[in-house]
Amino acid sequence: MGEPADDSTDARAGVPAADPGDAPVQARQGQPPEEAHGEPPAGERPRRPELLVITGMSGAGRSTTGKALEDLGWYVVDNLPPQMLEPLAELAARAGLSVPRIAVVVDVRGRSFFAQLTGALAALDTRHVSPRVLFLDATDEVLVRRFESVRRPHPLQGDDRIVDGIARERALTGDLRSRADVVVDSSSFNVHQLGALVASLFEAEGTDDLRVTVMSFGFKYGTPADAEHIADLRFLPNPHWEPELRPLTGQDAPVSEYVLAAEGARPFLDRYVEALEPVLTGYRRENKRYATIAFGCTGGKHRSVAMAEELGARLRGTGVVVRVLHRDLGRE
Repeated sequence: MGEPADDSTDARAGVPAADPGDAPVQARQGQPPEEAHGEPPAGERPRRPELLVITGMSGAGRSTTGKALEDLGWYVVDNLPPQMLEPLAELAARAGLSVPRIAVVVDVRGRSFFAQLTGALAALDTRHVSPRVLFLDATDEVLVRRFESVRRPHPLQGDDRIVDGIARERALTGDLRSRADVVVDSSSFNVHQLGALVASLFEAEGTDDLRVTVMSFGFKYGTPADAEHIADLRFLPNPHWEPELRPLTGQDAPVSEYVLAAEGARPFLDRYVEALEPVLTGYRRENKRYATIAFGCTGGKHRSVAMAEELGARLRGTGVVVRVLHRDLGRE
């Protein structure tokens, strides 16, 4: 669907990326923190910069994500060895407000360096920085197709097949994925959709607000791998069987009214929001700042869309930062 959200091309211009071996560390936005000198005034604690570590599967959209963050004013460093995270964080703390938000791309291109990423993140816990991890993922089928489309090998492929390289990378990144603050499955996104999602997640960084993505989807296209909570709305009557509603979507008032008037629709939402209250409270307490709630129906066009819109509206009323995303709308 559209241009693949891979890591081998410039997300905005389709220009082939430089060979990773040509530039192991590439700083790409704003004034380098190395040029900011001087210690903070005595007794004044350095401002804690935002540090986002972008990692995940090769071909899942790390380059696209970095470009999107650059557009939001983040200072982005590509292909940084994990051992450099701590010095970079120290420099950023000294730079203060001049470098408030830093994104670092760390991946298996660093070969043996990558294995040290978990330890490097743990070391930052005692420093003037709060590291967060964004993990980009996609299905094996999509990753293979993306590598084939740009005619480049997987970095861990060697003399074997692309799928072998993907399997090795999954084994290396499994623990990191489980500890990530945000997991984004880019399988169904093109570069523009992925960029928009990243912008919605991180444009308001610097606050401690809980950010929730409410996603609608169609079960016939597969369940979203990046959702913490999934609800099946196929217990509601399907507007598809109403001739006047079939061409419309859940964003149209007639469909929304039909779905919400169905028996069980509003009681389900009432109890679902009530059940989410202690969950979201716990997320805030545990400093989990991102969550995805997914509503599914057969095709992701009517029921899940209408109910996702309603849930998003209700959650906004509780003070949560909400984005509603319709993953499969328009795919039929």
